[in-house]
Amino acid sequence: MSDVVTPAALDRFLDQMSACLDDESLRRMSELQLDESVQARIDLLADRANEGLLTPEERSEYEAFINASDLFTTLQLKAERKSKPNPE
Repeated sequence: MSDVVTPAALDRFLDQMSACLDDESLRRMSELQLDESVQARIDLLADRANEGLLTPEERSEYEAFINASDLFTTLQLKAERKSKPNPE
């Protein structure tokens, strides 16, 4: 059995997760803001990445933030799309 998650499998997983979100959850997700210390850390890592100065540990941390952000945004967009009526 492969440990690799394919994009199609991840997409289906996020479809299932987004189906669990109601309008209130979507509203709260849209209002979510990062803690100041977390945002400061991401900003620092972004600056260091742009300057080519990230250590391997920092690169791993920064990539984890980026991946989490991408997943959150994708989940949010899928849920919003499902909550809107289809134009016909």
